[in-house]
Order: sequence, then structure tokens, then C-alpha cells
Amino acid sequence: MQPRNMSMSGVVDLAAVKAAGEAKQKAEQVRADAAERGDSAAPSGLVINVDEASFEAEVLQRSAEVPVVIDFWAEWCEPCKQLGPVLERLAQEYAGRFLLAKIDVDHNQMLFQQFGVQGIPAVFAVVAGQALPLFQGAAPEQQIRETLDQLIQVSEQRFGITGLQGVPEGDAEGAEAEGEEAPAAPEPPEDPALAAAHSALDAGDLNGAVQAYKNVLADEPGNTEARLGLAQAELLARVQDLDAQQVRKEAADQPTAVDVQLKAADLDLVGGHVEDAFGRIVETVKRTAGDDRERARLRLLELFEVIGADDPRVVTARSALARVLF
Repeated sequence: MQPRNMSMSGVVDLAAVKAAGEAKQKAEQVRADAAERGDSAAPSGLVINVDEASFEAEVLQRSAEVPVVIDFWAEWCEPCKQLGPVLERLAQEYAGRFLLAKIDVDHNQMLFQQFGVQGIPAVFAVVAGQALPLFQGAAPEQQIRETLDQLIQVSEQRFGITGLQGVPEGDAEGAEAEGEEAPAAPEPPEDPALAAAHSALDAGDLNGAVQAYKNVLADEPGNTEARLGLAQAELLARVQDLDAQQVRKEAADQPTAVDVQLKAADLDLVGGHVEDAFGRIVETVKRTAGDDRERARLRLLELFEVIGADDPRVVTARSALARVLF
């Protein structure tokens, strides 16, 4: 099975906005409790076997302190045998910046179904209790590293989760044979205006976040992070007061009503149904003309920003849109 990339920026839900602030507080409390107990080092088990009975304690609770990467596998799965050792080695190398939880799907069908796994190996992450797909299939190691780096960055910036403390560093790629560790590159200081926008989004101040991102873009029109943040904030602002059940009923009853279809597409995307959201708007573009068509087209481009231009689902939807327009 070919690996299927999952863009981190494509995982958006309303609960995550509230969860971000709560997770930061919980992570700080976890670290404070550990310090009070005198725990100077993190648990040595960076790779753990998890089942349905231990899932809440080992995955959900610990995801407030460290990103938990889940490897869904089975003994009979040959690609799983290729991917598993790579993930285990990287868990040691990353030294507590993420925890690897291995779940045997043959013995944990409930978890398999709850995550909506369609094939194995499948890799998910849980951060602050929020589940998100990473990739499916035995992906190349460089791709896995890039995905993990992005996961760690999002966990820290959005949720204040920095991982386990006191774990010895593993053998980094490209390290000297003598065992010398290359000095870590210093983190560049974050733009204060962008940091203010992120903080507003994390706090659930969607109007403030929208304005803050617009302020950044006024000075830096090409700022990719600000464009993504603005698209996410505007999406969340649009859906926060919607009655999802009512909108979906109206969308089913009024397939040609542009406003209703756009609201339903926003809800689809927030709920993680990316292909459904894109397909709904492409069909709306196909059925409409003039200003209505242009409005639907522009909304689809905004949702592309939320997911990320390099996501294969965006590439597919762009092609579908082009076929409808031309």
C-alpha cells in the first residue's frame, strides 16, 4: 500500500481551540507535579504496547504531556514489519519528544474502528486528547521525519506540549562516529505580531485572531503561516454558531442553495471530512453561474489554504475544479 500523506494543517475542529488552552494548563500542571515529586527523568519506555484497557491512561492522559504517535499494526502485515522498526528507532532518537504507542489491530478491533482505520500500517497521533491522522503505509524515513517534526512543532506552538524531559538523546542522523553531538541550531525568535495572532486563536478569540492575522499580512502579504492562520480562524468563526444538524438537513433539501452548501462544506471540513467538503463545493460550482459560481469558487480556494497546497486531496480537488470551470 502506498503511503498517503496527511497534512497537519488539515486537522481542524472546534474542540481544538478550547482544548489548546486547557492542554497548556494541564501540561504545565503535569510538569509541576513531576518536579514536586523530584522526577528528574522521564519514563524510559518510549515505545509501549497499548490495548483497549490501557488506552485512556497510556494515550489520552499522556497526550497532555507528550505527543503520542500510534502505530496500528498486525503480525501478518508485511509493510507493518518494515515500518515498525523505523518508528521504534525514531522514538529513541527523538528522546521523548514523542511517545510511540503500538496497537495490534487483531486484538483491539474497537480502537481500530474508532479511529476509522481503513488499512494498515496506519499512523495517527493524539495531542491534548485530539486525534489526527499522520500517514498510511510504509512511508520513506525522510517523509516520516518531516511529519514527526511538524507534529512536534504544532504540539508545542498550539498546545504548549514540549514532550518528556530528561530522556538521553538517541543517535542522531549524521552524528560523528566518536559520538559527538552536533549543537542544536537556535530557534529563530517568533514575530510578535504572529505570536499575538496565534495566542488569540488558541484562546478562542476568533475575531481577534482574524484581525491579528490580517495585520501580519498587511505588512507581509507572502507570509504563509499568517495566511494559513487567517483561513483557519475565519473558518472557525463561520461555523461556531451553526446548528450542524439543521444545516445538513437544509443542504440535503436545497442542493442548489449556495449559502447552505457553503455552510455544510465548512462543517464537513471542521469535522475532518475533507474530500466531502471539497466535493460539495465543486458540485456547487458545477450547478451555478455568475456571482454564485464565483463565490463558491473563492470559498473552495479558502478551504485549500486551510489544508495546504501540497496535500494530495487539494491537488485532486483543484483538478476537479478545473474540469468544471473549463
